[in-house]
Amino acid sequence: MKKILVVLFFVPAIALASEAGYRLDHAPTDPNDMLSLQAGARTFVNYCLNCHGAQFMRYNRLTDIGLTEAQIFNNLVLTDAKVGDTMKVALTAKDGKAMFGAAPPDLSVIARSRSADWLYTYLRTFYRDPKSPTGWNNAVFPQVAMPHALWTLQGERAYGPESVEAKEGDGKGAEGAHGGGHEMKWTQLAPGTQNTVQYDVTVRDLVNFLEYMAEPAASSRKRIGVVVLFFLGILFIFAYALKKEYWKDVH
Repeated sequence: MKKILVVLFFVPAIALASEAGYRLDHAPTDPNDMLSLQAGARTFVNYCLNCHGAQFMRYNRLTDIGLTEAQIFNNLVLTDAKVGDTMKVALTAKDGKAMFGAAPPDLSVIARSRSADWLYTYLRTFYRDPKSPTGWNNAVFPQVAMPHALWTLQGERAYGPESVEAKEGDGKGAEGAHGGGHEMKWTQLAPGTQNTVQYDVTVRDLVNFLEYMAEPAASSRKRIGVVVLFFLGILFIFAYALKKEYWKDVH
């Protein structure tokens, strides 16, 4: 029985490791950075909302990140939707499966199901793969059906093995996982409109927005939680004093 419990405990970790086998980078997100959230919203509607919907998120909820309804309508509503509508797309699950081999998932709570670190690393590890139906593959999610939506920003990259001997001989560093006498190396095939630092910031902002969208009330919930804990702390003092008053004759 004890062995079974140990196996069940490690199953989620084993499944996560088997999907990628690629080290996740920390996502430097900040839910209080309004400019980052606004930039992430702009990237989301321009690059993600064509295929992926966010059916549990309304456009006018973006007033939480410092935008007015006029700014939302003029800059972020790119269809005939109204400001009070949810972020839906015209692409159906059936059409998405026919086009990509798998229906694009809704992104309303993707940051909660995948984690910010996973998304941050995933969006930065696409590479060209001529064997893939879309021409793209991903180091975190091998054989993913999604093409690289942000490739014009990041450019085109290759990801493949390089012998350790060759690397030591020419003194060049490599990035990636080790194994079997080879290192996996990233190579820039064609530049994008952004350099590496700029692209990392763009992805950071996008992931920051996806985290916000997964739980828009998170910041206010945490603030309320602090107030409640402070109130309970004060209440405890009075409750303890009252308890001592009631039991003073006994003790």
